[in-house]
Amino acid sequence: MCLEDNILVSLTQIEYIIAVDKFRHFGKAAQFCNISQPTLSQQIQKVEDSLSIIIFDRLQKPIIPTDEGKKFIHQAKKVLKAHQELIYGVPSKLDSLSGIFRLGIIPTVSAYLVPLFIHNFSIKYPKITLYINELNTENIIRGINEDIIDGAVLATPLKNETFKEHPLYYESFLLFSAKGEPLLNKNKIKQTDIDGAKMWMLQDGNCFKSQIAQFCSLKHEENTVIKNVRFQSGSLDTLCHVIKNNSGYTLIPELLSLQLGKEILEQHVREFEPPIPSREISFVYRRDHWKINIIKAIKQTIQESLPHQIKIVPSLNQKVLEIC
Repeated sequence: MCLEDNILVSLTQIEYIIAVDKFRHFGKAAQFCNISQPTLSQQIQKVEDSLSIIIFDRLQKPIIPTDEGKKFIHQAKKVLKAHQELIYGVPSKLDSLSGIFRLGIIPTVSAYLVPLFIHNFSIKYPKITLYINELNTENIIRGINEDIIDGAVLATPLKNETFKEHPLYYESFLLFSAKGEPLLNKNKIKQTDIDGAKMWMLQDGNCFKSQIAQFCSLKHEENTVIKNVRFQSGSLDTLCHVIKNNSGYTLIPELLSLQLGKEILEQHVREFEPPIPSREISFVYRRDHWKINIIKAIKQTIQESLPHQIKIVPSLNQKVLEIC
């Protein structure tokens, strides 16, 4: 970006400045850009010296841009986006793709999906560096809006007009119960069989929890299987271990159930009667995203790596639950 004959601001320096504006912290921005903090600070200082302006007020905590800095950053984002559209917008063969992609995945998907596709993806697309972050839905949406995340795998529909959603698969929910619970005597479970007082739940802010609460008509305060214990986990695996050694039950996604052995399935897991509670898992990104070819590559690899039991399109006996 030539401002005068003797002034040159590089795209790399622009990326550093935009990163600091996103994180409002030099250390976090440096980590995001995979460089040392002194190097990032020096490069931004060079831009400020060249333009004879101060871009960031370093005395403020968190760091904030000055009025001149805001104007520069506004134009810099346009320049960087135009450059990325030029590079990534050029049609290319999927097997020759290269670049960086930052992918967010919700925890109740990440633990069971990531192991299925990352090896295949690394072999098929060795020139793409894929950064995967496990985040809740709220943080993923914020990250996409702020361009910290390029795309995400999460439960949908989000009903957000600024996002594009491409369904990847539909997975049913199953009951995971402690031994001795009467529900295990049934071949299939009805929605009305669920007793909220016996339900172990994930922690607040988890969309899987909201879907379960919606399906089972649970109140917020219900989570007291053991009367004097209040336990909310961030992990479905942890909940299953707690249930196996105590009492009560929870719902688990189909991909988790496929990792359980035959004995565990017989002793602890039961299916639901139709309509089976299910969730839609989609690839989500901004409508104006320029890395569309990398997005296609990730989507394709994920779907090719799914077990045959997982449905790419919803079946008639599935009921896709809304996201609260």
